[in-house]
This record gives sequence, structure tokens and C-alpha cells, in this order.
Amino acid sequence: MAGSVHYFADRAEAGKRLAEALAGYARRTDVLVLALPRGGVPVAYEVAQTLAVQMDLWLVRKLGVPGQEELAMGAIAGNDTRVLNRDIISVLNIDRTTIEAVIVKEQAELERRNLLYRQGRPSPNIEGKTIIIIDDGLATGATMRAAIASLRHAGAAKIIAAVPVGAAATCGKIEQEADELVCLYTPEPFYGVGQWYSDFSQTPDESVLALLESAAKSQGSAPIKPAKTL
Repeated sequence: MAGSVHYFADRAEAGKRLAEALAGYARRTDVLVLALPRGGVPVAYEVAQTLAVQMDLWLVRKLGVPGQEELAMGAIAGNDTRVLNRDIISVLNIDRTTIEAVIVKEQAELERRNLLYRQGRPSPNIEGKTIIIIDDGLATGATMRAAIASLRHAGAAKIIAAVPVGAAATCGKIEQEADELVCLYTPEPFYGVGQWYSDFSQTPDESVLALLESAAKSQGSAPIKPAKTL
């Protein structure tokens, strides 16, 4: 389908439509919707509100190729999970020193976001839960793969990767790593997630915080003393 076609007006609309495909998980107390910040937050918020289930964040950082930061050579999650895209690393001949330098930088950003976004709330309890992990789309899939691996490590009972749109090849890989994949559209050619949204402007930290606060109020959550880890 031509890149001029937009499937979604914005992330909020994408979330509402994604929620329709996830209706079978509505009002289940064992279900937890997790957003990959920042773009996944407005999508996940609409899903959680529609399904009437708990929502939180799962912090993962893409490891961008130096000079081509939008191209992921891997991703990291807060419980020391690393996922590297060996194909990209090999083709671009990226050395280990460069990779480690990017990891150090992104780990610092991961910690900054943990402090900012959690606002004193503890990390979500993953063990034994059915997790719906949400982003605004799948391009290389590096962050989603890191999220899935880290959620497995944290003891999730079932992992559903859910996105409004994704590259077909990437969705095929994610389908093998998650217990279930829900993706509304897999258009080809796929040049990037943003081409399928009319409005794909950056989600600022302020919007993330506002949506998390709204979700906490609707779920009856109260602020708790700061957690030390993600």
C-alpha cells in the first residue's frame, strides 16, 4: 500500500482500534498492559482504558547506530537484558567499543526515565501475569525483542506483543518470541512506523506523565515510595 495512505490519525486512535482486537482480555485481573515509552504510552493508555485493566511502563532503550540513531543495532532493558541485531552490526562493521559506549549512554537515559516517569511508584509485579506489551509500531523490532526477553526473565506467564502497525518480516520474528502477536496492519513496503500516522509527532515527557497519572487515578493507584530498580 502506498506510503501516502495513513491508517491512523494519531496514537490515541491507534490505541482505540488496537483495543478492539484485544477485547478478549478485557476486565481480567491477571492482565497488565505495559507501554514502551514514549510513543507506546498513548497507544497503551487507550487500550488499558477500553479493556479496564491495569497499565504501567516497561522501560527499554533502543541502541541506535552512531550517526543513524533511528536505525537500531539492538536494545537494552532495565534488568540487564541486552538484545543485539547481529546483522546490522556485521553489515556496518560496528566494533564492540562503539556498542558498549552506546549502551552506557542509553543506560543513563533509562535510569533518568525510571526516576522521572515512576514518580515514586514501584516497578510493576510481572510474575505470573498475562502481559500485553505495547508500542506504536514495529520497524526493526529491537526494543520489543528486548522487552519480551526481559519480561520472560521477570516471570511473565504469557506475553502478548501488540502494535497498530509493523513490518511484516519483523512481525514474523516477534511472533516467534512472544506467546501471541496482535498487529493490525503489516503494509509493504515498510519504510518506517511514522508513515502510517497522520500525526506522528514526538510524545513529550509531560504527556507520558499526564497519561500515567490519569491511568493511576482510574485504577485507584496511590503514589508509593520510590523503587530502586526498574
